[in-house]
Amino acid sequence: MDNTHLTRKQKQFFDYIVSYKKEHGIWPTYREIADQFGFKSPNSVTQNLQALLRKGYLVKTDEDEYDLAPEHDVAFTARTASIPVRGLIAAGSLQEAVEANLGAITLEYLFPNLDRIYALRVSGSSMKDADIQDGDFVLLMDDDIRNGDIGAVLYNGETSLKQIFYGKNGLQLKPANKEYEDIIIEPDVFEEVRVLGKYVGHVNRSGIYKHN
Repeated sequence: MDNTHLTRKQKQFFDYIVSYKKEHGIWPTYREIADQFGFKSPNSVTQNLQALLRKGYLVKTDEDEYDLAPEHDVAFTARTASIPVRGLIAAGSLQEAVEANLGAITLEYLFPNLDRIYALRVSGSSMKDADIQDGDFVLLMDDDIRNGDIGAVLYNGETSLKQIFYGKNGLQLKPANKEYEDIIIEPDVFEEVRVLGKYVGHVNRSGIYKHN
């Protein structure tokens, strides 16, 4: 396998495939690739795919289809990046240290629904008492928000991260900071509220925090 650098055109071709797969979750069709680069024939698409295959950027699956090589697949790398588990430690009485290779903790282990999670960066301090600070990255999952959950919503063209309560008087968006007031959305405009995701954790320079 020739793992040489890509030419400029090959890199553009590869970057398009990676970007398309990241956005849509699937590969672009031959026609979409041809239209993107102005190819007159699907054969030109095949030639570029074969070049990427030879250089190790693509692999062939068991179904004889093209796929991104794991080391060049951003989503695969995020799932498989791991923290090694090097042994056992006592949490009761003192015990002899036990060193062993016990596998690893991956991001996918911490967040089993990783394919449904995305991040938004926080701007503001209305959730600081929930330990969500300005500049943190909140992790949101595409899931239903139960009464009292923290979630992100889009309303009247504006986004907001708040604790969400449902009631007869409307939707209450409650901050975790006494300096901010609740936001009340009347029942007759519920349909204008778009739930962006349920809060499942956040990330900052101190580490990753998972919310139960």
